[in-house]
Amino acid sequence: MSSKVILIKPYSAYERQPAPAEDADLTHVERGSPAGELMRRYWQPVALSSEVGELPIKVRMFGETLVLFRAKNGQLGLLEPHCSHRGTSLEFGICEENGLRCCYHGWLFGVDGTILETPGDPPESTLRHSLCHGAYPVHEYKGLVFGYFGPPAAKPEFPIYDSFEHPGDRLVPYYITYPCNWLQVHENVMDPAHAVFLHTRISFSHFADAWGELPEMDFVPTPTGMIYVTTRRWGDNVWVRSNDILLPNLAQVGHVWEDGATPKAFGRVAITRWTTPVDDTTCRIIGWRHFHPDADPRGLADESQCGPESVDFFGQNGDRPYEERQRIPGDYDAQVSQRPIAVHALENLTRCDRGVAMLRQLIRRQMRRMAEGEAPGVSAVRSGGLIPTYTHDTVIQVPPREDKQDDAALLREIGKGITDIVVKGPQHEQADRHERVRALIHAYAESRRETVA
Repeated sequence: MSSKVILIKPYSAYERQPAPAEDADLTHVERGSPAGELMRRYWQPVALSSEVGELPIKVRMFGETLVLFRAKNGQLGLLEPHCSHRGTSLEFGICEENGLRCCYHGWLFGVDGTILETPGDPPESTLRHSLCHGAYPVHEYKGLVFGYFGPPAAKPEFPIYDSFEHPGDRLVPYYITYPCNWLQVHENVMDPAHAVFLHTRISFSHFADAWGELPEMDFVPTPTGMIYVTTRRWGDNVWVRSNDILLPNLAQVGHVWEDGATPKAFGRVAITRWTTPVDDTTCRIIGWRHFHPDADPRGLADESQCGPESVDFFGQNGDRPYEERQRIPGDYDAQVSQRPIAVHALENLTRCDRGVAMLRQLIRRQMRRMAEGEAPGVSAVRSGGLIPTYTHDTVIQVPPREDKQDDAALLREIGKGITDIVVKGPQHEQADRHERVRALIHAYAESRRETVA
């Protein structure tokens, strides 16, 4: 039972009981924790490829400090930090042709933890054959380095989503570190109401004025997780937008500067981001900014700003002066200031928080399944060999109805109609899924205009 006391009269802070504990099952990530063990069953990005050069680098995941290095033959290794001989940190190791050599006594470790040489021992020594250094599997893909931190026998294939291979797309890696728990950063993607207030009404339009229109909201399960569906009226246009959660901690976001002004069908992903747990009170957003015409039709994106601790839109890190952040806060400020670990028992969720509640429920469901011995859920749907994703921006021309309640009902109908096309139907297992979805949306938009007329 929660110890939360609901305050119902002015000046009653003294009457509140001490704050209850955080929801450890969802928020704690270190070894043996339910959420941490779940996320260990998936490939997780740990660094940008550009960071792994001639020298090893220290990385942290799930409360573990590790050493990432690139051998001279190009292979990557992710090792426990302390040499198996006398404990010297391998961050001071020397990258050699096929491994990492400890600076202290010259032990050489392969990328898989195999001990290749113990040069201080006599030639006949068999010591190295009786030991193996701790290591995790590594995979490099499109400028990111991924590690797998779970049981070796359960290691999955590296998943390729359709948005990773979008024609004409350029994926630019970036990351930002947050001094707070992973979940309060991750679940922001399923909180469309914050875009109305934090990003538009509170200070200025961070993206475009259309974001300040409170949308009709829905939250819909998908084969990979869930999406939010926001449907806004902007003049004679209806803008339907979905962000995508790919369980447990991968998210995709649409065009950042979308303004709802130009008709489009199934405009695709602008941001792919994992919220990776460094430890219980630190996390990192790491992923790609997408640069293609769907994601930046107005030419506002700036690739040069994307990289370590930086991305090209407002309010995503703590680099601005503190007083400026107080006057004009961004996502970083709102999320980090919820406490190092947000306390769910102190929240008073409302209707617009349905997406956050649903995401927490889906993660709990995955944790239960894993505890019961089931493999973590992976979408079985394939389109041209790739896993479909569902993030999109769609803008169609449908004039408003005179009565506001009637128009709100129309928006809900359109949001559902577009979402059914995006998420359901045989087109999702066709190699030309994008073209089929766009054609169906164009036909649907024409039918809605005829109905309203």
